[in-house]
Amino acid sequence: MAAWLPLIRIVHALPQELDRKLREEVGIPHNYYGMLATLSSQPDRTLTMGDLARLTASSPSRLSHAITALEQRGWVARRQCGEDKRRQFVTLTDDGLAMLEEVAPSHVAHVRQLVFDRLTPEQVRQLAAIGSAIVGNAELGEA
Repeated sequence: MAAWLPLIRIVHALPQELDRKLREEVGIPHNYYGMLATLSSQPDRTLTMGDLARLTASSPSRLSHAITALEQRGWVARRQCGEDKRRQFVTLTDDGLAMLEEVAPSHVAHVRQLVFDRLTPEQVRQLAAIGSAIVGNAELGEA
């Protein structure tokens, strides 16, 4: 319980605080920012909707709703995958990349303030090891 209860508080409180700050700055929740950041790190800033859902731990319906909202802002573009009408690509646009580059320094500073500035270098290494042990390269639900 001594480890579990603080973890539960982190899992709930940290995303809420990150959401609050990003909504103030750019009007989007943290999970939308994570989708954009994930796209920014990909070749050609593009992924299939399925791969983006997997990498951001989003359900297909939640991802579709998010991508629609991000498309309306001009930050992503969606297109069909060739002749396969069931699959779509989503690409981070130049405007989306510009927004990320503008917001990233503030977001990184906020994450540092909330998490990393409170930890020693050894604790940061431990956090990385713990996170990798829990999540690893697989989906959390595949344990």
